[in-house]
Amino acid sequence: MPEFDLHSLKKAWQEQPVQQKYDDNEILKMLNRKSRNYVKYIFWISVAEFLFITAIGLFYIIQGKESSSYLKILERLGVNKTLELETTFDNVFLVLKILSLSITAYFVYKFYQNYKGIKIEENLKSFILKIINFKKTVNAFILINIVLLITVTSIFTIFVLYIVNIQNVEVSNSSLTGFIVGIIISTILAVLMVWLYYRIVYGIIIRKLDKNLNQLKEIDSQES
Repeated sequence: MPEFDLHSLKKAWQEQPVQQKYDDNEILKMLNRKSRNYVKYIFWISVAEFLFITAIGLFYIIQGKESSSYLKILERLGVNKTLELETTFDNVFLVLKILSLSITAYFVYKFYQNYKGIKIEENLKSFILKIINFKKTVNAFILINIVLLITVTSIFTIFVLYIVNIQNVEVSNSSLTGFIVGIIISTILAVLMVWLYYRIVYGIIIRKLDKNLNQLKEIDSQES
């Protein structure tokens, strides 16, 4: 009976050819399909955001609560609430609301274009470029929303100070300081909340998309 040699057996086992479960073409198609699905998820999330913002905006416009809450702040500063002031405030908020909805609608359309433009079977380099462009669109959407929030708050603050000035309202230093500090703190908190929302909701999908993108780049480098 021949002597049992464990070392030779292990060596022979390691030298056995390992059959790949998937070939590169199948892996590529799978990554492309997953990436396209991630783009689709972001598109539908943006649609839900647009519908939600529209519904909230219509509710406040009908109820008239949004402008009235800011008018109460003006009254606490000593501003005389007139019909002209209320109308101006309503018009300002309507313009800002339309601007916000227009920006969101534009990016919903861009996300849809990105989704429809990505083909699973297309050239790998072209696919990678489209994924990179999509990521840039998402980043621009997040940045513009944060900039819009800061812009709206700044417009509101300037408008309040303008009304105080034209009505010759004597505002104490403590009240004015409290108002400005309150605006700054609320703006910072609002920006952090918006950033955290996008970091969680969009960030999870973008991180998965990044992982796919790196794998696609690796396959592309092997093919080159």
